[in-house]
Amino acid sequence: MPHQTFDLIDRSISSFGAKVRALTAERWEQPTPCAEWSVRDVVNHVASEHLWAPHLLEGESITQVGDRYDGDVLGASPLAVWERASVRSQAAWRAASPDATVHLSFGDVAALDYGEQMLTDLVIHGWDVARGAGLDETIDPDAANRVLGYLETHAREWQRAGLFAAPVAVSDVIVAGGDQAIRLLALAGRTA
Repeated sequence: MPHQTFDLIDRSISSFGAKVRALTAERWEQPTPCAEWSVRDVVNHVASEHLWAPHLLEGESITQVGDRYDGDVLGASPLAVWERASVRSQAAWRAASPDATVHLSFGDVAALDYGEQMLTDLVIHGWDVARGAGLDETIDPDAANRVLGYLETHAREWQRAGLFAAPVAVSDVIVAGGDQAIRLLALAGRTA
C-alpha cells in the first residue's frame, strides 16, 4: 500500500494542475507571495521539480540528470509542459517505495523524506499560485496537516537555506482553533 505522503502528493499534483489549467493569459505574470516570482515563475519551478522527480525516484543522481531542467522549462507551451511533468511525476510517485534511496544535491535521503519535501513544495506553491492569480486558496486539510507536521520540524532549515522567509506570527486564537493551513503558511513566511 502506498504511503500517505505519496497519496497526498498524487492529490496535490492534481490540485496544483487544476490551478494551472485555470490560469488565463493575464494571470501568468501576476506577482505571488514568493518574493520576486510571478505566477509563471512559480509554475516553472514546480514543473521543473516534477520533471526531475521520476529520474530521482528511479535512482538517478543529480549529475546523471544534468542541467536539462534548468531555466525556463515552460517555454511557449506552459500548460502542456506542466501536464507532461505532472503525469510522469504522478506515475513515479505511485510506483515509488518509501525506503528507496534518492540522490539529492545535499546527499542521499529516503524517498519518503524526498516526498515530504515535494509535498511541502506543492502545497505552499499551490497556495502561492492561487494567491497571485486570484484563484481559490483552499488547501486540502489532510495535506495541510501533513505539511504542518513536517514544517514544525524543518521550517528553520528551509529558512536558513533561503527557501522560506521568516515565519509570520499568528494569533493564539488561530493556534487554539487548529487552522492547520494558516499555521503552515505562517511557518513558510506567508500571510494568509
